Amino acid sequence: MLARNRFLLLVVVGGAVLAIISLSLQFLNLIPTTPIVEEQPFQAADRGVGSALGKSRKRVFPVPHTEEPDPISEAYGYCNTPNRTEQAWEGHSPADYKLLSAQVMIRHGDRYPLYSIPKTKRPAIDCTLSTSRKPSHPLLNAFISHMDLGGRGHWESPLSSIPRLPNHSACEMGELTQTGVVQHLRNGQLLHQAYKRHNLLPSNWLPRHVWVETTGKSRTLQSGLAFLYGFSPDFDWTKLTVRHQWSTLFCGSACDCPARNRYLEEEQRRQYRLRVSDTELERTYVDMARTLGLLTRQLRAANPIDSLLCRLCHGISFPCVPMGEGGTKACLTMAQFAVIRRQQLDDEVDRRRVGLYHKYAILAMYPYLNRTATKMERVARDNEAGRQPRAGGEEVFTLSSAHDVTMIPLLSALGLEEARFPRFAARVVFELWKSPKVIQGQPKKRASKGEKSKVKDGELFIRVLYNGEDVTFHTTFCRSHDRRASQPLCPLKNFLSFVRRDMFSLVNATSYQEACFRRPG
Repeated sequence: MLARNRFLLLVVVGGAVLAIISLSLQFLNLIPTTPIVEEQPFQAADRGVGSALGKSRKRVFPVPHTEEPDPISEAYGYCNTPNRTEQAWEGHSPADYKLLSAQVMIRHGDRYPLYSIPKTKRPAIDCTLSTSRKPSHPLLNAFISHMDLGGRGHWESPLSSIPRLPNHSACEMGELTQTGVVQHLRNGQLLHQAYKRHNLLPSNWLPRHVWVETTGKSRTLQSGLAFLYGFSPDFDWTKLTVRHQWSTLFCGSACDCPARNRYLEEEQRRQYRLRVSDTELERTYVDMARTLGLLTRQLRAANPIDSLLCRLCHGISFPCVPMGEGGTKACLTMAQFAVIRRQQLDDEVDRRRVGLYHKYAILAMYPYLNRTATKMERVARDNEAGRQPRAGGEEVFTLSSAHDVTMIPLLSALGLEEARFPRFAARVVFELWKSPKVIQGQPKKRASKGEKSKVKDGELFIRVLYNGEDVTFHTTFCRSHDRRASQPLCPLKNFLSFVRRDMFSLVNATSYQEACFRRPG
């Protein structure tokens, strides 16, 4: 019992540490360069945000050898306001390839701040849902009605006690907003359109075909339900089990890893040293604290960037305080906000240079990646030629509703360290594909000169997508794959080798157990 209590204490403390580090990491955005799939009817100007934002294009990776990123435009991208054309490369493959499964991790949608700035009014945002308030979505009313039937579903404890919809007219701290719900209704609808021709999840799907999991926060549970409804409108509650992940790392029973915690502690020390050496940042905090009549340490403890980002995303003015009796006010400024954002961008560059976080990420995300690989293997076996499928089938669709502190290490572990910080409602998708079987008597295509031989019948491949863009060939396990070959997809075996062995070379180990429990020095 003592050992179990000690373990639970470590989990709680670790979760708090992850929450703190996530808020001090930079907020980068992703840039769609792919074809238009869906367009929202309203523009950014409707929300008090510059209309030019509605026309901005975003890339997965920053363009090299260009000007330094603008902290303000990067922050607007982080908001992910659902006002622009959206795109999705999910579901794309060479002709006649079969999609066997899709595993999706999402970050929760737009939320109310987790912290408030002392001596200032909290942002006035309504967290109830209404189609008369923007942003809205054609499915919003039906989604609200369907959530009323949630008692028919199966809920792992403690999820059944969490509201299925945000419901406070004055948002509570960390609560999902209507913007967050709409973001994930759109996400789910995008994937519904992308996968419907593949019949990935037929209308008569069985309970085992779908796996849904979430942390115990209302914003992740509600985001997951909005996504699922967009993906499968009016889904049958009686077939659905919503599972609880008590760790933000989604590590299940494999969370104990002392080496991972050491890397995180070293990373936090690096982050602290960089922050305190930034004299412009320190001057900015002093000026902000003086404006509000606070001690500098009080302002730092309130993590003002969280509240200011919320105001920026919702078109709400930065906080002001009265000055004297003349009715004049002193306000926090966009210039001060830009300094904090600039330091976060600098921190991201230094984080990649030092490499401590990448080592942490490898160990943090191994349990999730290993589970992803295992599910793919099971689905592949179930689809082997001549094999009797398992009764009830395998999981063809997995949805994990998570946080930035889940998705940041996932991207890093995959080798996508140059990818922009997960915006609100970001998504990472793992797709499993199978090549077509050549019909007897049908001649095989010959590879052209200089190309590799054509892929074998029934081979398995993986695609990884981030916010709708295919990033497979940016991953560590498929970066060296010859995309000029006659087979442009990444073999699944590359991913399996990476997860089961190769990823541990970064920490001079050959297995998760060795990497976690080997004594330092």
